[in-house]
Amino acid sequence: MLRKLYDWCIGAAGKRRAAWALGAVSFAESSFFPIPPDTMLIPMALARPDKAYYYAAVCTVASVFGGMLGYAIGAYLYDSVGLWLISLYGYGDKVEAFREAYARWGSWIILIKGVTPIPYKIVTITSGFAGYNFPLFVLLSCITRGARFFLSAFLLDRYGPQARAAIEKRLGFWFTVFLVVLIGGIVAALYVM
Repeated sequence: MLRKLYDWCIGAAGKRRAAWALGAVSFAESSFFPIPPDTMLIPMALARPDKAYYYAAVCTVASVFGGMLGYAIGAYLYDSVGLWLISLYGYGDKVEAFREAYARWGSWIILIKGVTPIPYKIVTITSGFAGYNFPLFVLLSCITRGARFFLSAFLLDRYGPQARAAIEKRLGFWFTVFLVVLIGGIVAALYVM
């Protein structure tokens, strides 16, 4: 099944609507969807290294717009949708402490957590809930999400053929590494926040 998903992403990179699908996943991940866009970005950039930076730009723009939706959920729908999403990720009892930390370290929280495997939707929803400065939130989101996706694009553009050969040879291993990093980031966030 993993091979089929990987092959589908590789095959999708050559299709006209590939960037739209990537953008949709990136948008959704920043506000409510649990799967990061890297799951599509990496195979698509490996299939089309010439479009790696384009795909990174799509991820960045869509992620920032998704972050704006997450901000709105936190600002206007926190008691219903926002609290449910935050609780779903195990942060329900830590929101007040996070909001207090935002008062002191808001910019650093956005910049650091935006490049980690910690779900970005937690940052976006809490930013809205905390009433963080919206224009500054958008600017910092552009910086941090752009850094994350463009670093991936750089590495995939530069080392794409070697990386693709290594990934395809040991797909199960690399998928496991990806899951460990993702889950490790979530678990670390639970104990660090």
